[in-house]
Amino acid sequence: MSEAPKSDQFPPQDDMSPEELEAAQAANEADAVQALAQLQGELAALQAKNADLADQYLRAQADVQNARKRAEDEVTKARKFAVEAFAESLLPVTDSLEAGLAVQDATPEQIREGAEATLRQLKSALERNKVIEIAPAQGAKFDPHLHQAISMVPAPGQEPNTVVGLLQKGYTIADRVLRPALVTVSAPN
Repeated sequence: MSEAPKSDQFPPQDDMSPEELEAAQAANEADAVQALAQLQGELAALQAKNADLADQYLRAQADVQNARKRAEDEVTKARKFAVEAFAESLLPVTDSLEAGLAVQDATPEQIREGAEATLRQLKSALERNKVIEIAPAQGAKFDPHLHQAISMVPAPGQEPNTVVGLLQKGYTIADRVLRPALVTVSAPN
């Protein structure tokens, strides 16, 4: 039978005197206390780091919530004030219509001039708010993104799938179709 390997750290206890055993045991206890103190220090440092990271996480969560609330408030305000600005640009048109209606003895020419001036005012207000007309000319290529074909008609001498006539203007708002133009389109030959 082979003997158990002897530790290099400690001399065999059979060869040690009681004083040496006591000194070795004291050294072991001192090493254990030192190792325990080191581990407790590392544990305290890790607990402090954990608490710091938890605090940072909570602050980041609060920042995200605050940013979300600010963004929602800004969107709400933007919607509200966008409508307000649009309505404000239409007030002069309303004033012009009311002033025209207040004239009791206007001639048909005066009524027409007033209506045309009011229409120009309305178109200007719409353009300032990025509402742009879609009014394709006869012979323009049919664009299904901007136009809605009401019917296809034979149009001799005109390319197929081109606008023959405009029935109703369309409009875009900030490059997005608000209402497509209603058109008749030339039929294939």
